[in-house]
Amino acid sequence: MTQLVLFHHAQGLTPGITAFADRLRADGHDVHTPDLFDGRTFDSIEAGMAYVGELGFGEVMERGTRAADAVGDNLVFAGFSLGVVPAQMLAQTRPGALGAVLCYSCVPVSEFGGAWPVDVPVQIHGMDADPYFVDEGDIDAARAIVASAPSAELFLYPGDQHYFADNSLPSYDADATELLLRRVIDFLGRIRG
Repeated sequence: MTQLVLFHHAQGLTPGITAFADRLRADGHDVHTPDLFDGRTFDSIEAGMAYVGELGFGEVMERGTRAADAVGDNLVFAGFSLGVVPAQMLAQTRPGALGAVLCYSCVPVSEFGGAWPVDVPVQIHGMDADPYFVDEGDIDAARAIVASAPSAELFLYPGDQHYFADNSLPSYDADATELLLRRVIDFLGRIRG
């Protein structure tokens, strides 16, 4: 069993995030889904990001850190879009981090340190025509991690949707989500093994 902290995207802790976590729980993992927005959800990425603007990215990261502290040590960190920020920060900086799963986004490693930790495996997932992932530089940050870290993988899926693994949103892509889940379950199996 792997202990996983899974951070939601800018629309909040939606039923689709919970459903994704439940699929990992069904595989035997202990998945924590902290609510960084105190119960608030939003109808669009823009509305969610406006709320993040009110909170500040520093507060989002601090809430992520507090959530991880409440769970304990030896964790895998995962995030969807906005949730990648605290997940990646914790994976890069927290002693004992076991791995990271970054979905729809990736931040340059320089934001949280000089290099990706060599002992922290990471998977990065995004759609190959997602304007947020491709046009805003996230794919470049992901490729840089893959080029420099020994246990880093980048998986691209055909399509242009950002929140493609959230089954509660119109952007949901069932086929891509199933492939993403298989890859994540395999990844977590290698960590616990």
